Formats: sequence, structure tokens, C-alpha cells
Amino acid sequence: MKSKTVLLIGGVSHTGKSTIAQSVADYVGYRFLGYNYISTDKLARHPGRPWQPQLTDIPKHVIEHYQLLTTDELVENVLNHYSTNVWPRIEDILTDHTTNIPSGKMAIEGSALLPELVANLKFDNVASIWLTASNEFLRQRIYQSSQYATKSSFEQMLIDKFFQRNCLLNDRIINDVDRLGLVSFNVEQVSTPGEWIHKAPLAAVNFQP
Repeated sequence: MKSKTVLLIGGVSHTGKSTIAQSVADYVGYRFLGYNYISTDKLARHPGRPWQPQLTDIPKHVIEHYQLLTTDELVENVLNHYSTNVWPRIEDILTDHTTNIPSGKMAIEGSALLPELVANLKFDNVASIWLTASNEFLRQRIYQSSQYATKSSFEQMLIDKFFQRNCLLNDRIINDVDRLGLVSFNVEQVSTPGEWIHKAPLAAVNFQP
């Protein structure tokens, strides 16, 4: 079986994708050996997390996005963004990486790595894994990150809409990964990113850092 040189790390916000992707890059010094790390969040703009230290710091369009759309509309909107704006750029990156040899190893992480899209890839050198967690675990992380308890009721409403959208996406990813027979890892099984390197089923996707 051909060794994998690209690792796709999918999952919803606050599952630790970026931290773990950087840990993979740091492991045995790959960051210094041409290891490339890409976050799909940087490939195309979309309303991000609806919290900042002050309400006035949140861009108006972000507030309106979460305030005016229902949870179902938020999910539909972000899925369309992933499919239309982000996924074609991911495919271009993978094509370029595959055709430019030697190009080193690469980790790509982001919520835009939807299982049904990744499952249709035809690249032999690409491995994929999805980080999952319970919705309660995600709630705790989101509330801590946003300092939810210190926010106004309006700000808490925005954060709750983000959390609800995240839960629906998380449920969808878990179901699709299971349906398609893909590899996932529950991040609640580890306490540190370094521990993930040793416990995650990377062998199942034939990727060795």
C-alpha cells in the first residue's frame, strides 16, 4: 500500500483540529523538514465565531449572520460555503501537492473537510481522519473560549446560535463518517495533543508522522 503524504483532519469547531495538526507537524521536527500545515479557514472568508472581548469588536455582518438566520439556515449556509468556496481550493492544493514531487508531507485541517467530499477523492497519497466529541464537551469548550458567563444576554444568544450550529454539524459528521466507513477519533480520549499522536488510529489511514 502506498504511503500517505497528506493528512486531512476534519471535525467541527473546538475539537482541537488546529492544535493537533500543528502537533503532527512538530512531531520529530517535521516542521523543520518542509512539513506544510494549512487551515481551511484561511482559504475563503465566512462569518467566524460571534464573540470578541467587546461586543463592539464583533463585525456587524457577523452579528447579523447569527442574529437573523435560524440554526438550520446557519447550517445550510456554512455547508454551501464549504462546498462552493472552500472545497475547490482544497482540491487544487491536493492536485498541486501530488504533481509536484518531492513536496514533503502536509496536514490540512478544517471544518470544510466534509466526509462526503473527502470520500470521493481519487488521490492515493491522502489519508483522512475526523475529530469528534460529545456536544456537551463542545459546549464546555465554546463557553470557556467565549467567556460566556461574562457576556450580555444578546452576546450569549449569538454564542448559543454558534453552538447549536456546531452541534448539528458535529452530528452530521459523526453519522457520515460512520455511514461511509471512514476513520474518526474522539478527542475526549486524550488530555494533550501529544498524547493524540500515540493514541489516534493513524495506522488505520496508513499515515505515519
